[in-house]
Amino acid sequence: MAIIFSYFARLKPGKLILWYYLIWYFVTVCFHFDPDPKIWVNALGISVVIGIALMLSVSNGQSPFVNPWQTFRLFWMPFAVSSFSSLIKGKGYTVIFSPHLNEVLIALAACLLFTLITAALKWRNRSFVPSPR
Repeated sequence: MAIIFSYFARLKPGKLILWYYLIWYFVTVCFHFDPDPKIWVNALGISVVIGIALMLSVSNGQSPFVNPWQTFRLFWMPFAVSSFSSLIKGKGYTVIFSPHLNEVLIALAACLLFTLITAALKWRNRSFVPSPR
């Protein structure tokens, strides 16, 4: 558990934004989940095709699996984008925003809660620099 807390305490702004995307995605899935296997199989197929292309594009001659989190993200993002677009199709969304205010507010609240948790972990784990004498 300490490793997880340490990870979140050290999150840089760019990674924090990626977590917001993930939170927004899960809130949307909770409201619009569709068990149709075609959605998920297609998303998985797109994830494999685009994930491999992304791996090739960031490859620098080393093993493409040097950073497992980066590898996971490069495959997860196309899966999330594909399934998200399938789930919201024809539901009145504007870009990523639901036409239902309660869904938007829940997603925003979840992101705010995540921000507060990471801020608390950063505050708890801050390094105390002795003041100069």
